[in-house]
Amino acid sequence: MADLVRVWATGDAFEGEMLRGRLEAEGIAVLVKGDGGGPYRAGPSYLFVAADDEIRARAVLDAVASGAFAFDLDAAFDEHEAAETEPSDDRA
Repeated sequence: MADLVRVWATGDAFEGEMLRGRLEAEGIAVLVKGDGGGPYRAGPSYLFVAADDEIRARAVLDAVASGAFAFDLDAAFDEHEAAETEPSDDRA
């Protein structure tokens, strides 16, 4: 990564790692810097991306903040429950 741009800062290392994962899932390479290290990360985290990816990264982070990527647990449970109650046809 040549020119890096900071796109996120948080006081929660866990949040930083979760957002890193979301950005990487969208194909955006991320550099995470922070005070915490080792298996028990604590302290602030800063997410950096290549300048060319800044607009896409900010769009993803805005979508996360707005709840656009939220998982509807109730709907997923209802779908799972409905699938379990449907009769299965085991004739093969």
